[in-house]
Amino acid sequence: MNISFENVDKVSALLTVSIEKSDYEEKVKKALKDYSHKASLPGFRQGKVPTSLLQKRFGTEIKAEEINKILSNEVNKYIRENKVNMLAEPMPNEEKTPKMDFETQDDFTFAFDIALAPEFDATLSKKDKLTYYDIKVDDALVDSQVKTFQNRAGQHVKANDYAPGDMVKGLLTELGKDGSTLEGGINVEDAVMLPEYMKDEAEKAKFQGLKLGDVITFNPAKAYANNATELASLLHISKEEAEAVTSDFSFQVSEIMRFQPAELSQELYDQMLGKGVVKSEEEFRHFIHDDIKKNFQSDAEYQFTQDLREYLLGRIGKVEFPEALLKRYMKMRNEDKGEQYVEDNFEKSLPELLWHLAKEQICDQFDIKVQHEDVLETAKVFTRIQFAQYGMINLPEESITSYAAEMLKDQRQAEGLVERTVENKVAAKAKEVVTLKTKEVSIDEFRKLTEKK
Repeated sequence: MNISFENVDKVSALLTVSIEKSDYEEKVKKALKDYSHKASLPGFRQGKVPTSLLQKRFGTEIKAEEINKILSNEVNKYIRENKVNMLAEPMPNEEKTPKMDFETQDDFTFAFDIALAPEFDATLSKKDKLTYYDIKVDDALVDSQVKTFQNRAGQHVKANDYAPGDMVKGLLTELGKDGSTLEGGINVEDAVMLPEYMKDEAEKAKFQGLKLGDVITFNPAKAYANNATELASLLHISKEEAEAVTSDFSFQVSEIMRFQPAELSQELYDQMLGKGVVKSEEEFRHFIHDDIKKNFQSDAEYQFTQDLREYLLGRIGKVEFPEALLKRYMKMRNEDKGEQYVEDNFEKSLPELLWHLAKEQICDQFDIKVQHEDVLETAKVFTRIQFAQYGMINLPEESITSYAAEMLKDQRQAEGLVERTVENKVAAKAKEVVTLKTKEVSIDEFRKLTEKK
């Protein structure tokens, strides 16, 4: 057997493997012998088929299979032992591979195109300067989250007089031009309205100071700016009918409901955070402060990773890629999507590929390794963020771990989480190695910065 590796240019190479009869002959004999123990053909008992007959019927197929096994093993072994830094799987070079006939030939030559990674330097040192944003958590943010929790646990209570934000219920009756009840007009019992959301300020003002049992006259069409959808919902008619409504209506109040946020109490703390997690308003606010800080830190870490990527790609500059080979590989991996997919996505894929290679260099520089436990921790972070969006911020650790483990069963999600874990470890090491300037910013300043970027 002979293996040769020839550089075609800086970013592509040709790998040639020559396999002779002596390389595979014994393996083919052994495979035929193994097959003879389980082979079953008409007229013969299992395991009693003559080897000569098996050779005639299945010899070529087994020979091809064993040669392909040898080829695959030897190519992978060569690449591994010689540390060939390639960007894609070896691709058969049909031009350089002679036509072959497994039935009649003894010796075979296979040629493969190899897409090589470009050479560049992404290693980090104190010469590299980056900014890390420390996002402040001020009292206003804590106050806002406290109110959110109070509102989440709040309830509607009955009131005797109307205040902005209240919901009113009552009898809604269409009036004629003379102000009296219109015969055959629209009549809605238990009509429900939120006057605060009316578009016309003059109509909205008619509800100020309203008490139980009071009757007012107002114009729904004006109040809702002739919005047929809102009118249809209020008056229990079709949108087409609502478009023709211009009348005044009388409204007699039968009920006023007011939303009342929950009081700051142990009951609220237990309901929102779990029983006994905090035991006073001060502890409640402190918990919220720390939780917001954790979320902000996650945002800051992500932004630092993005800034590191932008900085490194800018420092590396333009590199040469084996574009023809990479396009061929992309087309091969996306056969169902056609040529246009490659044309539309190839250029966009190059910065991602360069960033991936840069991360690999940094991992080699600092011997960064990713274990299953690291990926699970990343999945747990994402799990906590997902549940926090629904106000569930203090779930038991076993529930978080179980949900995260389920995420990792999905191959696509798992690959994304591995990549994110690598980025997190690279960013963490970068913060230790580079010259880091920490800049304290408000959440509004941080958002403006990230929007610009």
